[in-house]
Amino acid sequence: MKAVLNAGAAACIAALGLAHAGLAHAQSYPAKPIRLIVPFAAGGTTDIVARAVSDGLGRELGQPVVVENRGGGGGAIGADALAKSAPDGYTLGIATVSTMATNPATNPKNPYDPLKDFAPITNLVNVPNVLTVNPKVPAKTLKEFVAMLKANPGKYSYASAGKGSISHLDGELFKDITQTDMVHIPYRGSGPALNDTLAGQVNAQFDNLPSSMPHIQAGKLRALAVAAPKRVEGLPDVPTFAEAGMKDMNNMAWYGLVAPAGTPAAIITRVHDAAVKALQDPNVKRRLADSGAYTDGNTPAQYAAQIKRELDLRKKIARDQNITLE
Repeated sequence: MKAVLNAGAAACIAALGLAHAGLAHAQSYPAKPIRLIVPFAAGGTTDIVARAVSDGLGRELGQPVVVENRGGGGGAIGADALAKSAPDGYTLGIATVSTMATNPATNPKNPYDPLKDFAPITNLVNVPNVLTVNPKVPAKTLKEFVAMLKANPGKYSYASAGKGSISHLDGELFKDITQTDMVHIPYRGSGPALNDTLAGQVNAQFDNLPSSMPHIQAGKLRALAVAAPKRVEGLPDVPTFAEAGMKDMNNMAWYGLVAPAGTPAAIITRVHDAAVKALQDPNVKRRLADSGAYTDGNTPAQYAAQIKRELDLRKKIARDQNITLE
């Protein structure tokens, strides 16, 4: 009995020692710059959100937060790099609907588990999605666009941020709902996709509003519909997909902060609190609001539940529409 008690006491002491070491590490964190992986190319909404928040996050943490773009695979390459990084708080990443839901839902060979390989920190922003066309496309409204596609199956194309991305899944869902046919052109992120849509190399794009908004306002893109709870301020004449009878397409995108699984809870709390303070900075808030994003800042547990709900929804859409990357 004495040996058992001694063994139990030793285990408790060891556990307390580990906890003390973890706390000490968290208290000294961060002691060097932090890398923030953006799983898409520069210029897209993911990049815009990351750069809007990174400076404020760095100020709150007392160390620079350096953005690193790792595009490709609909976000899978960058997300996998984050999942395989050391769980020490010095590598964080931006999580999106594409990396946490649509890619895993459509790609059976996806290299990471969105629920097991990451430690959610907070959802940074919620963002409306938008369907835009190059101004050379004759359709002026969503109704005219659908009629044009029906009359010309396979003639027109749409750009996405990559196979398995939210824009890809939204494009295929749009085709199914409207019973139309467009050619899917995947890119290594919404930035390159946007560039070719602006140049007229591709006719349409399903994108997040922040990256497209300046070009819509400048008349270089024509917005046909937005995915948002209500019409977006600044685009009062553009209907929501729900208004157009496409409620299944009326989900906003989100962009959150995650760390590799196994990152100490004290570090997660430290980064979470810093991120929430950064989001409250008037300059950050204004910069995000001007691009059409709505700040969030929920808890790690709330964000984990949000990721799970999105994954379940996208799995259902992929299954119902028979969308797979095999």
